[in-house]
Amino acid sequence: MVAYLTRVTKRRPTAFDEHNRQQVRYFELAGKEAMKPVSSPYVERQVAELCAYAELRAGERVLDVGCGMGRYTFPLAERGFLVEGLDLSPSLLRQLDRFSAGRYDIPLHCLDILDAPDTLAERFDAVVGFFTLHHLHDLVSSFDAMARLVKPEGRVVFLEPNPFNPFYYVQIVASPGMTWKGDRGILKMRAKTVFAAMARAGLQDRSRWRFGLFPPFAANLEGGAAVERALERVPLWRSLLAFQLFRATRPASGRSQPSVPG
Repeated sequence: MVAYLTRVTKRRPTAFDEHNRQQVRYFELAGKEAMKPVSSPYVERQVAELCAYAELRAGERVLDVGCGMGRYTFPLAERGFLVEGLDLSPSLLRQLDRFSAGRYDIPLHCLDILDAPDTLAERFDAVVGFFTLHHLHDLVSSFDAMARLVKPEGRVVFLEPNPFNPFYYVQIVASPGMTWKGDRGILKMRAKTVFAAMARAGLQDRSRWRFGLFPPFAANLEGGAAVERALERVPLWRSLLAFQLFRATRPASGRSQPSVPG
């Protein structure tokens, strides 16, 4: 059930407007099947890894940026977090509410993260996202907005593709609906680029963790998770693991001094 629906539109440079329109079209038309809420070992592992890396605790208030139809929002709610969803697309948020079918009470916000109203400032213990960061138009401005939404010492944590994993580029070519134009932001998901944007937004304690090796069909097989975890420990392909978690925190007070890790 939707507790409330916030929709805010501000004047934005044309480039931002066009980027957002393209992203909404991309996900509303091409991404519907891939975004439907499903429960599987593959999805559950992604949620579990983010929750552990973000050190989320039951009862904490969490904002899921780019929540779409709720594929990851629902598992967060099931883990006892006070989760809220944010997405550009009113159509996808209506689908989330339909899939929820009254099981969850998840407040939804239909807006660009840059347009988050003052009523959301310092509301959340953590701002998180699953495969969202590489679709944002401007990382520095987006992180700056997220830093405003979390409480002092709040966490900002995103699960993203590893641009050094070649199978993502095969997936873009082979998967119906996926396009290079829609997903080329993967190239920006390098530690140096993401950490620099976090630092410029005043976020500190920046870190990254990689995991995941199998595609969904293999990860969902019985015993697949155990084999995957064993293979992940092999140093030879640690740099090629499929997923990476980026984490940073808002300072206890004020803003940290900008610095760019090497």
